[in-house]
Amino acid sequence: MSGLLALLDDVASISKIAAASIDDVTGQAVKAGAKAAGAVIDDAAVTPKYVQGFDASRELPIVWKIARGSLFNKMVILLPVALLLSVFAPWAIAPLLMLGGAYLCYEGAEKVAHALGFGHTHDSEKHIHPESDGAALEESRVAGAVKTDFILSAEIMVLALSTIPGDETIWMKALILTVVSVGITVAVYGFVALIVKADDVGVHLATERRGLTAAIGRGIVKVMPGFMKVLTVVGTAAMIWVGGQIILHGLAEMGWPGPYDWVHHQAEAAAHAVPQAPGLVGWLVTAFFDGIFGLVLGLILIPIVQKIINPMLQATVLPLMARLRGAQG
Repeated sequence: MSGLLALLDDVASISKIAAASIDDVTGQAVKAGAKAAGAVIDDAAVTPKYVQGFDASRELPIVWKIARGSLFNKMVILLPVALLLSVFAPWAIAPLLMLGGAYLCYEGAEKVAHALGFGHTHDSEKHIHPESDGAALEESRVAGAVKTDFILSAEIMVLALSTIPGDETIWMKALILTVVSVGITVAVYGFVALIVKADDVGVHLATERRGLTAAIGRGIVKVMPGFMKVLTVVGTAAMIWVGGQIILHGLAEMGWPGPYDWVHHQAEAAAHAVPQAPGLVGWLVTAFFDGIFGLVLGLILIPIVQKIINPMLQATVLPLMARLRGAQG
């Protein structure tokens, strides 16, 4: 009997440890997902465009294909790379994070410039109206969406990795990144699925139901175009804000704390000036100045990327990738 009690006690202890570990993984995954908000919102804002023009019966299958490609990007390619970095080159995480932040600033600033009538359409939108039809069009849209997702997923994974304490085991890091990968993919593409079918649901309610239900359906149809515009604006603002924040924090860690400290001082001063809501005011001021910095940096990067970096990539990396694809075929 004593042996059975001891066994049950051991099982209870193991269960407590497992429960604590699950709580730890969940907490860190939520923290990582929150830090990657800019890239996540942008992913959700961009993806619905790739199903425009298709029959309603193909919308959800296309979203599913993109979600499957996104999960492959994160789990098969980016997660192993992130773990290798954490073990063999942890010093590279901060520079990569800043590089990703610079990319967010550039992409957000380019969207702002395009909205104001300057510049060209971003690469992520070049696949929205390809000159093809049927199955070829669908595959082209999916390929374009997955390619864009890879860049955003890389930023999400690096952001998530940066939030995990360095003393965690590689297995714990892998588990946290797995939860982040699956959770964000399900959340983003579940949300996208709801968005792309909202119009159909609204039309169905408006035509097949009566009274309040029909009115709700008509309201959904009217609201969705405006909602999509708001989502795009929020996604762009989040990219610029998060990108600026990443760069300022990275500069502080690398020995140039001046800009970061200045923004922090302004946020503290504003918080003291409004004691009724110091946390909210401090956050708003920080986000504002981070966003201004991110927008200025992004605007500076636009000609550099378009005139120098893109031509270099087209002359070196893209031909190499084409040869590799040809060798695999």
